[in-house]
Amino acid sequence: MLHFYLYKNKAATLPQTHQGSKQHSVSAAGVMSLRFLTLLFGLGLTAAALTGETVTDVDEGRDWDIFDINQAAELDLLEGDIEMPRGRNIMIEDSYRWPTTIPYYLEDSLEMNAKGVILKAFDQYRLKTCIDFTPWNGEKNYISVYKGSGCSSFVGNQQEGEQRLSIGKRCDRIGKVVHEFLHALGFQHEHARADRDEYVKIMVDQIKPGKEDNFKTYDDQVSSALGVPYDYSSVMHYSKTSFSIGSEPTIITNSPSFMDVIGQRMGLSASDRTKLNRLYNCTESSTFVDSCDFEQENICGMIQEPGNPKWEQRRSVSGGPQHNFTAMGQWEGKGNFMHFSTASPEPGHQASLESRWLYPKPGAQCLQFFLHNTGAADDVLNIWVREYDKATPDGKLNLFKSISGGVMGSWELHNVDLNMTQKARVVFQAVRGKSPSSGGFSLDDINLSSKKCPQHIWRIRNITSLMATTPAGEQLNSPRFLSPAGYSFQVRLDLGGTSYPQGYMGLYFHLTSGPNDHNLKWPCPWQQVTMALMDQHSDIREQMNMYRMVTTDPDKVSSDGYEYYWDDPREVGSKVTQSDGSFYYRGPGTGSSTFITHSRLRSRQFIKGDDAIFLLSLDDISDLLQPQPLPRSADYAEASAMKAVDQDTPQSTASNHMVIVVVAMCVSAAIFVVSTVLLRKAWRVRRHRGSNDVVTLHDMRFSEHRTKDLHSVGISA
Repeated sequence: MLHFYLYKNKAATLPQTHQGSKQHSVSAAGVMSLRFLTLLFGLGLTAAALTGETVTDVDEGRDWDIFDINQAAELDLLEGDIEMPRGRNIMIEDSYRWPTTIPYYLEDSLEMNAKGVILKAFDQYRLKTCIDFTPWNGEKNYISVYKGSGCSSFVGNQQEGEQRLSIGKRCDRIGKVVHEFLHALGFQHEHARADRDEYVKIMVDQIKPGKEDNFKTYDDQVSSALGVPYDYSSVMHYSKTSFSIGSEPTIITNSPSFMDVIGQRMGLSASDRTKLNRLYNCTESSTFVDSCDFEQENICGMIQEPGNPKWEQRRSVSGGPQHNFTAMGQWEGKGNFMHFSTASPEPGHQASLESRWLYPKPGAQCLQFFLHNTGAADDVLNIWVREYDKATPDGKLNLFKSISGGVMGSWELHNVDLNMTQKARVVFQAVRGKSPSSGGFSLDDINLSSKKCPQHIWRIRNITSLMATTPAGEQLNSPRFLSPAGYSFQVRLDLGGTSYPQGYMGLYFHLTSGPNDHNLKWPCPWQQVTMALMDQHSDIREQMNMYRMVTTDPDKVSSDGYEYYWDDPREVGSKVTQSDGSFYYRGPGTGSSTFITHSRLRSRQFIKGDDAIFLLSLDDISDLLQPQPLPRSADYAEASAMKAVDQDTPQSTASNHMVIVVVAMCVSAAIFVVSTVLLRKAWRVRRHRGSNDVVTLHDMRFSEHRTKDLHSVGISA
């Protein structure tokens, strides 16, 4: 009976968890038996029941840079992460450039989370540069990404067909992926520039013996800076303690204010973007559409209909705002925004502010802007799109969102998903309501790009005060949000004022109970959360958001092997009672205690007006379980077959026999363990649930009759 319930329920999840890799060539029965043993032996271990306070720190309390990862893996690479072809230097000539659309292949060895992170990193290239990526379809040269021992890449296009790039354990971070792909695109490390010594000092006595060559510079005839000044903020720059014998710096910036800037792994800096576009002789990005901060008199080419009332370009309004969002009061007497007053027009009066003609890629677009609302509760801001074609030369209007009320008297971020298929304008239409008003609508920092918007916004107000006053060990909880698939989740922030590791802010993702739980799959399969601390720069191309992404693996179990980590929070979580008496269940979490340093948090524009903003999404990535299709072209049939062989790790007959022997031995030992532990474990679970019924293993873990939470309220959808 014990084996039946474990086997039956795990078998039902096998198709969801199988990643299509030929590494999984052990028979299904063998896999089931091994999984069964994992859970079986877990019953005899020290109890480690999951709760809503359980967290997995994927970084284990350490801030891992690329070079730390590779040193821990004992990789001996040029400058720490550069692969070198035999007999070839790294001089970058035209022949080493890729086409601006680069073919890629994601190998089956990659972890699921890494696949999603890589695709997200591609979006950063598309937004900020002319570089795009496309699945390999038989092109001669392509980048094949695999899970190696660390993070590494060749420099430039090696012109040898398949060019491999490793994204191994702990390399699945946006900035690390961007770094390695910049190598592949032809970039050296920033500290290796010919003019390096004019900006930083290398502390040779602090470098680990044998690693001195990692700090050599390249002659400017070998590696060009492309006329771009030295960039402390480059994602390609070493950190201050790279290859240090201890904790002392190996690099000291000539300007002390940049000591905590070098070594960022957030993404492309402004100079990285400039250099990449110059290297590939282009200026247009593939997904950027428009950005406007209203600083110029022409207000970014926006137009208004003749007559009154109108939107006005202002620096302040008596009833608020007193300053624009771009500068947030830092420039006295400067900084513009657009304002429409609803105090004077008659009810029903309106004014429309229309963008210039836009030519986005057909499909999803994200409109992002900041709105300061001081109007009446029934004043409305409508977001329209006017599309043009031969049949409608004056344009056809489609309404996408209406905004009224909400948070009043402060600059608030809004994301609006659009769907334009042809030439169009975005229209901001302000409509005066019937209620008395003494204010109006103000707009600033508008951005439009060809991508989906983040699903949710979590704004943390007065964050510096919270960091100074929040006790160590106490976490800040976000509201609960709903994903498109119906899962409820929450983000928890460890402000880290005095907690370990000191000087860092921690960030964790938790599933929570919600209204759809009885219709969802459990354990939660392959949902990837994207948590981004927003750099609140006015131009989306200049933003350097700090990302962390986590994926729910339905096979992950607790440390004792008894519970599924991403199971229904009612089963593996803790009850959380809210101030109004309602309650929900929060499951265990996963994240990092070293999400961002406090010093970097205060850099850029992560904090603006003493507020921080997190952009959150939870997406189904189960389609990435399937191997990326190989090209079907006859010319590349042989190459495809070879790649399939390369990724295949067949299990020999002897290996299968060994599995059977191990299984048999383990089962014998397990019978004894279970016979002495099962009653104790059952009693513990029964006591935990407050049940007087007889408890079977089926009751403990695989009950199909989930208790419905009738008090799940306050979830943001």
